[in-house]
Amino acid sequence: MRYSNDGSMLAVGSHDNFIYIYKTTAGGKYKPHGKLVGHSSFITGLDWSLDGEKIRSSCGAYELLFFDVENKKQDPSGASNTTSTTWTNHTVKFGWFVDGIFPAGTDGSHVNIVEMSKDQTLIATGDDYGLVNLYRSPCREDHIARSYRGHSEHVTNIKIHGEQSETMCSLGGQD
Repeated sequence: MRYSNDGSMLAVGSHDNFIYIYKTTAGGKYKPHGKLVGHSSFITGLDWSLDGEKIRSSCGAYELLFFDVENKKQDPSGASNTTSTTWTNHTVKFGWFVDGIFPAGTDGSHVNIVEMSKDQTLIATGDDYGLVNLYRSPCREDHIARSYRGHSEHVTNIKIHGEQSETMCSLGGQD
C-alpha cells in the first residue's frame, strides 16, 4: 500500500494481480477510484510519480508495468515515457537504478523488498537469507553491499527514516 505524495490517493497492490486506487476524503474515508489491470501475478512493489499521475509496479512474474492513474490504463511505453519522471518512492526491484542489487548467478527471487532513502542516495534491500543490504544509489553493476544480519529468516519490509537517512528499520518473516 502506498499513498500518493500529496496523500489524496491510496494505491493497494493485491494478490489478485490488481492495483486498487482509492481517493481519500475528508474524515478519513476512502472512495474507490478504480483498479489498474495488467499484471499476471501478485503485486510486489508500487511507486507513485511525484505529481501523482503515474504508477509503476512490479509483480511476482517479474513484470515492470506503468499506469496512468486518472485514465486507469496501462502505458505500454511507460519505461520510455517516464524517463524524466520523478518517483516519490522506489519499491520496484527492476529498473536502471537497481540493476546492481542482484548478485551474479541469482534470478532475483531472493530479494523481497527494495527501499530508497528520501534523498535518493541509498538503496536498501531485504532478502530470503535474513539480510538487510545497503547500497549507494543508483546501484549499477559491480556495486557491493554492506550487509547486516539480524533476522532469523527472510526480511519482509524495510523503511529508511529521516531527511538524511539517519535510521532504518526492518521486519523479518518470523521475528
